[in-house]
Amino acid sequence: MRAAEERLEQIPERFRGFAYEGAAMGFTVVDALPFSGGGRVAGLLAGRGDRHVYMVYVGIGWAMARLPRFRWPDEPLDPLLRWLVLDGYGFHQAYFRTERYVRRKWRDPAFPWPADDFTGYAGRAIDQGVGRALWFVAGADADLVTRMIDDFPPSRRADLYSGAGLAATYAGGADEDELRGFFKRAGEHRPQVAQGSAFAAEARLRAGLLVPHTETATQAICGMSPQEAARICARTRPTGPVPGPWPAYETWRRRIADEFATLGRC
Repeated sequence: MRAAEERLEQIPERFRGFAYEGAAMGFTVVDALPFSGGGRVAGLLAGRGDRHVYMVYVGIGWAMARLPRFRWPDEPLDPLLRWLVLDGYGFHQAYFRTERYVRRKWRDPAFPWPADDFTGYAGRAIDQGVGRALWFVAGADADLVTRMIDDFPPSRRADLYSGAGLAATYAGGADEDELRGFFKRAGEHRPQVAQGSAFAAEARLRAGLLVPHTETATQAICGMSPQEAARICARTRPTGPVPGPWPAYETWRRRIADEFATLGRC
């Protein structure tokens, strides 16, 4: 594991988070093999991968998209962040199975993971990953991303815009004017775009990988610095189970979106 970490740490800051994401995918696949002994993903998270926990969970989702269901991971995951696994799954499916997931807008009506999801939230978490993928499928063309999202049923757009806002901030690819235009065209879904952008800022800051385009994006979308956006994420993060009809993760997302609405940003 130490050798893998040392090589990952040599990746340029802009791309290092993606490298940890890929490593998590690879370790998940190896852990799923018969007689592998497992423990590689856990080892990654016990070391330097902890700073990249968001990306590691996304990488687990990539692996699930490639593994047969009986090989899906069943080890304990953070109850708050485990939905990022499905975000990763959704990204993979939209990016590599674009015809089905983007053009035909297919959605699994009863996704089987996690087994204790009695709220039906899995489909929404997957859509957040689909929204992230749209930023890449569209080549970071903000106008095209907007048109693609608005072609989906209205009930799915909030999660798609959230994912796209995260990708625009974490991955970059658009200038300030393009980002401001994207935010404006999101209309009623601006709070979700800002929430996704804040999540991206939190992920980059936790990993120590802040880059200029993240600053540009949070200023254009959130109206504040990455540090300020990340503080909103930290302040609103649930510390335990949250009563209500949806998981604590969705409560967190809503709190962040509501903060931006309260600030008058949206």
